[in-house]
Amino acid sequence: MTRTAALLSYRLGGTDGVSVEAGKWEWALQVLGFSTRRIAGEICGPPRRDDVALPGFAIRAPVGAADERQLAAALHGADLVAVENLCSLPLNASASFAASEALTCHRGRVVFHHHDLPWQRADLAGVRGLPPDLRGALHIVLNDRSRTELGARGITARTIRNSFAFDTPPGDRPRTRAELGVRDNDVVVLQPTRAIARKNVPGGLRFGEELAPLLRKRRVVYWLTGPAEDGYGPELTREIAATALPVVFGRAASAPDAYAAADVVVFPSTWEGFGNPVVESVIARRPLAARGYPVLEEILASGLRLFDVDRPGEVAAFVDAPDRAMLERNVDVARREFSLVDLPGRLDAAFTAHGWTAW
Repeated sequence: MTRTAALLSYRLGGTDGVSVEAGKWEWALQVLGFSTRRIAGEICGPPRRDDVALPGFAIRAPVGAADERQLAAALHGADLVAVENLCSLPLNASASFAASEALTCHRGRVVFHHHDLPWQRADLAGVRGLPPDLRGALHIVLNDRSRTELGARGITARTIRNSFAFDTPPGDRPRTRAELGVRDNDVVVLQPTRAIARKNVPGGLRFGEELAPLLRKRRVVYWLTGPAEDGYGPELTREIAATALPVVFGRAASAPDAYAAADVVVFPSTWEGFGNPVVESVIARRPLAARGYPVLEEILASGLRLFDVDRPGEVAAFVDAPDRAMLERNVDVARREFSLVDLPGRLDAAFTAHGWTAW
């Protein structure tokens, strides 16, 4: 008999970090023999026959729109429900609590995949009752910091860090740069994030501004891929108006295209649950300048070598004389620690350690 798994979230199929990682988990569950279906408040991209969209569970749904009975019906028959941040970060608290109630009554197994936790965001730190301490559920986090914080609140969790594909074809640098309107000799500084407060766009711009005079023979162009969200639009407009850097906006056709078109990646975030651009830049063999957000220490413990946004001189020296051997060493380290190929085995080991040996 085929085992069935339902992936449940505010949003699936998009380009945001939760959607991307949920897609990797779906692939891993299929490798483990599950058939899968998606249930979310919003489902982006091409629809699938068995998708279930429940708008009341979207991030921006009206308060009280989430119907736990409707969700329970959608979950019916799933041997496993993988909850992707819906009950972890209460971006729509009424949906989070409605989902918690529906899952309490669900007859199958439940794994909570926590990308973020309420107390890690100042505006949500006062929320109580999330994540739910559901009897028998498995809790998986992206980093040891979150595992420790959950443990202090009486919830045992296991760490499975985000995983990445290392053998995808490289992106199209000439075409992407032409679409951006940048010149062959320009140094493109890519910030592959949305524009929200914790992504620290001012920090990315400042890095570009400090890098520019160190590369006098080449023009430095700052590229921000994601849109302004969470009311950050006015602040973004002010920051862009104040910089002397040429600025371009918008996503490339694919993530590999974006990294291929870049010469330097900047990642100045003040907080991340993991920070996918760190490993993505390594795979693309691009130098990355990062700010020391808390979880970055765990990633660097693997042995990766990155640059510091506060030391643009080192980045300028690398641009002038790239250390290809360093880039290749980084790839070897990241492949060992963060390969998508290993995700099915890591999930299966977590299931077994939790006592889920028969379905």
